[in-house]
Amino acid sequence: MDIKKIVGMVDHTLLAQASTWEQIRAICDDGMKYETASVCIPPSFVKQAKEYVGDKLPICTVIGFPNGYNTTAVKCFETADAVANGADEIDMVINIGWLKEKKYDELLNEIKAIKAACNGKLLKVIIETCLLTDEEKVKMCEIVAAAGAEYIKTSTGFSTAGATREDVALFAAHRTGDLKIKAAGGIASVQDAEEFVKLGADRLGTSRIVKIVKEEGLL
Repeated sequence: MDIKKIVGMVDHTLLAQASTWEQIRAICDDGMKYETASVCIPPSFVKQAKEYVGDKLPICTVIGFPNGYNTTAVKCFETADAVANGADEIDMVINIGWLKEKKYDELLNEIKAIKAACNGKLLKVIIETCLLTDEEKVKMCEIVAAAGAEYIKTSTGFSTAGATREDVALFAAHRTGDLKIKAAGGIASVQDAEEFVKLGADRLGTSRIVKIVKEEGLL
């Protein structure tokens, strides 16, 4: 698979708690240079990053991150604030406890509310697959599609595991309509990236692919 195509599917990510503007600016520089799909950064840096990159690179940020148990009102406020600050894409975390309790209507309504707060911007829904059963993952494919979000996303990268090939294949087998898939967490090599794409991933959340491209001079 063409390496430029793979890099173009990467949300170049830096979400570490101790991230500094210098580090965020560096991944923005890499994102612009290598033409990644976006940079995925903490909400507090969105305004500064958007002013820095302008229209040269989409800015993605995270909502209800990483645990997902904020109230819907808080998540909607976070989303509206991020969009006002210049975010082009929103990656939200579901309330995992609600899924365990089969509160499907609450999950659906929350995602719909956050989608409305996106004001037309792209929404990806993180379901944290490492904490779920296959039945729960399949149910979330249905709910995310019904809510009108553009993507279902595997992982935050902050829980017990990241994306697996089995989960991406499961999503691909059960997605409906125009729902896309983002694999995130633990994508450590170009081979990993290729395999996730072949299984059905449309986006890749990772910091490592661009680093490999830089170190090995692949672009």
